[in-house]
Amino acid sequence: MQEGVLLVEKKDGVATLTLNRPDQMNALSLALRWALQEALEDIGADPEVGVVVLTGAGKAFCAGLDLKEMGSTVKVRGAVQPKDPPSLLRAVNKPIIGAINGAAITGGFEISLSCDLLVITPETRFADTHARIGLIAGWGLGARLSRAIGLARAKELSLTGNFLSAQQAYEWGLVNRIVSREELLPTCHALAQDMLSCVPEVMNEYKRQIDHAYDLSLGDAMVYEADICRRHRSPSAEAVAERRLLVQQRARNQMNSHGQQQ
Repeated sequence: MQEGVLLVEKKDGVATLTLNRPDQMNALSLALRWALQEALEDIGADPEVGVVVLTGAGKAFCAGLDLKEMGSTVKVRGAVQPKDPPSLLRAVNKPIIGAINGAAITGGFEISLSCDLLVITPETRFADTHARIGLIAGWGLGARLSRAIGLARAKELSLTGNFLSAQQAYEWGLVNRIVSREELLPTCHALAQDMLSCVPEVMNEYKRQIDHAYDLSLGDAMVYEADICRRHRSPSAEAVAERRLLVQQRARNQMNSHGQQQ
């Protein structure tokens, strides 16, 4: 049986989505975009899923839109177009970890920027080729990249189309970690379990708060945060004490684990 263009695995509260067109560098065909939309809408409504890990099959993460398909006169699936993947990712009010296993080019770069944190491999590289191809960004790369790495750096990438290496991406603060290819998914799943140890409704509200505040000026963001805090219903003193013990125990376990690794 032929595998689908998107692989979905749900396990231990984590949904792992794998773009599965490795021979086409996981380029976003209409079929893949429809599959991604259906999967993300399902995950957003699934109470058993608390965190999403997004990755690609093969050596690339995603080469962006399937330009070969775009140039064809054959309609793959009717006139109705799926929503753009970055908007779909940002609409899921659950943490999304990008396990960027290889090249993330243009649309793949835009998808990466819509994840909440990025873990990459030494082989990972990013590029914005809109200007080289003759397209204009429409999925947020023109707006979000400068906020992630600064205006001058974003202009350098977008106005040259040059690639950004894994090490440079880390030094510029675009990504959280660089790990080996073998450790990519285990690292992302470990981070997902750390997230799942938090109070889920608070974690999701906090994600929404951080995202919204980032789009505001500092003064407006401070007012917004204070308002959210006032409206939040704090847990009982007993619940806080119980959770504090759990936090302390988790911290001890992490320190012990770190000591053993050394």
